[in-house]
Amino acid sequence: MTEQGFSAEQIDTSRPHPARMYDYYLGGWDNYEADRIAAEKVIEAVPEARAGARANRSFLHRAVRFVANQGIDQIIDIGTGIPTSPNTHEVARKVSPGACVAYVDNDPIVATHADARLTNTPGTGFFLADVREPETVLGHPTIRDLIDFGRPVALLLVAVLHFVSDEDDPAGIVTTLTDALPSGSYLVLSHGTADFHPDGLPQVSAVYANATAALSMRSRDRIAPFFDGFDLVEPGLVQIPYWRPDGPDGAVEDPDAAPRIGGYAGVGRKR
Repeated sequence: MTEQGFSAEQIDTSRPHPARMYDYYLGGWDNYEADRIAAEKVIEAVPEARAGARANRSFLHRAVRFVANQGIDQIIDIGTGIPTSPNTHEVARKVSPGACVAYVDNDPIVATHADARLTNTPGTGFFLADVREPETVLGHPTIRDLIDFGRPVALLLVAVLHFVSDEDDPAGIVTTLTDALPSGSYLVLSHGTADFHPDGLPQVSAVYANATAALSMRSRDRIAPFFDGFDLVEPGLVQIPYWRPDGPDGAVEDPDAAPRIGGYAGVGRKR
């Protein structure tokens, strides 16, 4: 099922968009010249940007497998981005074949790709909404059709909150979303930071300031409170590549780039 709810005029390919830039970092083809130019400027400032995108995607897969192994069979994936296989439902269903996933994003182009790649699959749905309007997300018919809030849910906020400014109250947004989840639910979250490459922050911030969403990088101390009310599972809130790496003998995928990848990741279980 899908709900696009946009007109052609809303699809702006003249300005870079974070979802399409992320697709470029991952080596995808669902991006435009403006996205590629902007992404290359980010890579110039922070050469680990590509490795960081891959690490974030790998974290998503590991975290989804983890929550599915805990018995979670319903997931809300906010800020899903352009679908890139394996998608959240594909990963979850390798553990829990009946898992349901509600995908949410605010980019009309993502909706176009979701039509082609996600919404013909039973037990999945996509709709356009903005994380900054959490009540709209929670009240959407697709959520009501797919998610039973009487049972534990996994909420994915992967690489999305650093596009929410302090003025939009990211902590309040997370609280509104997680208050709707029953005990035993999980929060899966990753967030960009300048803790490991502060010199590149001004240039990266300038690039995203000209995109459709500006960056609000945060330190670990400012990210940790998003897990209030949740018990972090081991290893806690750590740099993205170091959250339960699944390479040979527990190694990270890119040991050379990992120490400088600018993001934290964690998974928490609601008390």
